[in-house]
Amino acid sequence: MVSIDPARAPGRGDKTVAMKKFYLAAWRWHFYAGLYVAPFLIMLAVTGLIMMYIAYFDGRDGEKITIVPDGAAQAISVQADAAQAAFPSGRLVEWIGPPDDRGVSVFRIDDAGTHHMVAVNPYTADVEETWVRRDGWYDLAADIHGTLLIGDTGDRLIEIAAGLGIVLAVTGLYLWWPRNGVGLRTVLIPNIRARGRCLWKSLHAVFGFYGSAMLVVFLITGMAWAGIWGERYVQAWNTFPAEKWDDVPLSDVTHASMNHGAIHDVPWGLEQTPLPASGSDAGVPGLLAGTAANVDTIAALGRTLGYDGRYRVHYPMGETGVWTLSQDSMSNDSADPTADRTVHVDRHTGRILADVGFADYSLAAKGMAVGIAFHEGDMGLWNLMLNTVFCLSMIFMAIGGLVMWWLRRPAKAGRLAAPPLPVDLPFWKGAVFIGLLLSLAFPLVGLTLLVVLALDLLVLSRIPALKRAMS
Repeated sequence: MVSIDPARAPGRGDKTVAMKKFYLAAWRWHFYAGLYVAPFLIMLAVTGLIMMYIAYFDGRDGEKITIVPDGAAQAISVQADAAQAAFPSGRLVEWIGPPDDRGVSVFRIDDAGTHHMVAVNPYTADVEETWVRRDGWYDLAADIHGTLLIGDTGDRLIEIAAGLGIVLAVTGLYLWWPRNGVGLRTVLIPNIRARGRCLWKSLHAVFGFYGSAMLVVFLITGMAWAGIWGERYVQAWNTFPAEKWDDVPLSDVTHASMNHGAIHDVPWGLEQTPLPASGSDAGVPGLLAGTAANVDTIAALGRTLGYDGRYRVHYPMGETGVWTLSQDSMSNDSADPTADRTVHVDRHTGRILADVGFADYSLAAKGMAVGIAFHEGDMGLWNLMLNTVFCLSMIFMAIGGLVMWWLRRPAKAGRLAAPPLPVDLPFWKGAVFIGLLLSLAFPLVGLTLLVVLALDLLVLSRIPALKRAMS
C-alpha cells in the first residue's frame, strides 16, 4: 500500500507550495531590507542613547544647573540686563525660566548668528555660566542622528532606512509568527539550550517580537521630522489651522522660524502654521490696559494663565513680531506632553492673539506630541529605562541578524547567500497592491522598493555574474 504525503495531496499541496513561495519572498525582502537598515539601526540606537543620557544628566538648555536660593528673585529684566552685558552686541531671543527655586534663568542671545546661552542666578543676577548652543556632544549626536553630518542627503538616506525598518518589522513578524503546530512560546521565551545559529535565531525572534511595536513607533515619530514624509507629506496635512484664531492678522513667517537650526523649539503640529502679527486691536484681553509688554509683564502673564515650573518667553522679532509664551515636553520643559501650551501676545497692545494647547491639536499632532516626548525619553525615569532597553535590544537585533547571515552563508561562496527568489510568485497582485499602498503612505520608501524590485527582476536576475553575487 502506497502512503500519500498530505503536503502533496491534491489542493492542499498547491496551497502549501504557494505559501512556501510567499514565505521565501518575505524572507528575501527581510534579508535585503536588513542589510541596508542594520547599520542605520545601530547608529540611531547609539546616538539616541547618547542624547538621552546627556539630556538626563546634563540637560539641553541649562535646566540641570543649580544654585542656592538666596532671598527674593530679581526682576527678569534685571537678569536679562546681566545676560546682555555678557554679549553687548547680541540680541535677546528667549528667556527660559528655572524649573524650581534652585534653578537658574537661562537667556538665549543671538550674536551675529551665533546663539549663546547665559545662565543667570535669579537671586543675585550674577552670570553663572555661558556656552554656545548647538556646540556640544548632545548636538553632535543629534546631527549624526538626523543627517549623518551630510545635510539633506543624510536625511533622505535615514528616511529610507526608517521606512525599510517598518518593512523589516512587518516581514519579521510574518516570518517568525508561529505556524505549522509551533506554539507561541517560541517567540515569547528564547531557547537558551540551543546552540550556534539556532540560538541566534531564537534570540532574534524573541527580541524582534517584543520590540517590533516600539520600533514602529520610534520609526514613525522619527520620520515625522524627515524632509519628505514628515515636512512635505504628513506634517503639512496635520498642522494647526491658523483660521481658528478668528480674524487675527498673520505674519509672513511660520512658527518654524522660532526654531534654532536643527533644534525644534516649536511643537510639531505648529511648525508650519503662520505666526500672528502684532499691531491691531485683535485678540482677547491679556495684560491690563496701560501695562507695557516686556519680559517681566509677559512672564507674569504666563503665571496668571497657569504656567508653572519651567516655561519660556520668546522675544518679538521685528515690529510686527509677537511675544510668545510656551511650555512643551519636547524641550524638556515638563514631563507631560498633554500639558503643552503656546500663547502669542501682541507686543503693542498686550492682547492675547492665540492660545494653543494639546486639546487643540489634530489627532496626528496629539500623537506626535506624545510620541516625540516618548521617543526622546522625556516622560520620566521609566521612559529613559524603557528606551535604554529598547535601544540595546535593537543593537543586538542588528548584530544578531548579521551573525545569522554569516553563519548561514556557505564558506568562500563569493556571494551574499540571499534567500532565493521564488519562481511564479503567488499573490503577486496582492504584493503589487501592498507596494502601491507603501508608495502612497511613504513616497520615498515606495520609490526605493520599486527601484529595488525592478533591479531584482530586470537586471540582477538576467546577468549571471550579478545574479550569483546577489544570490
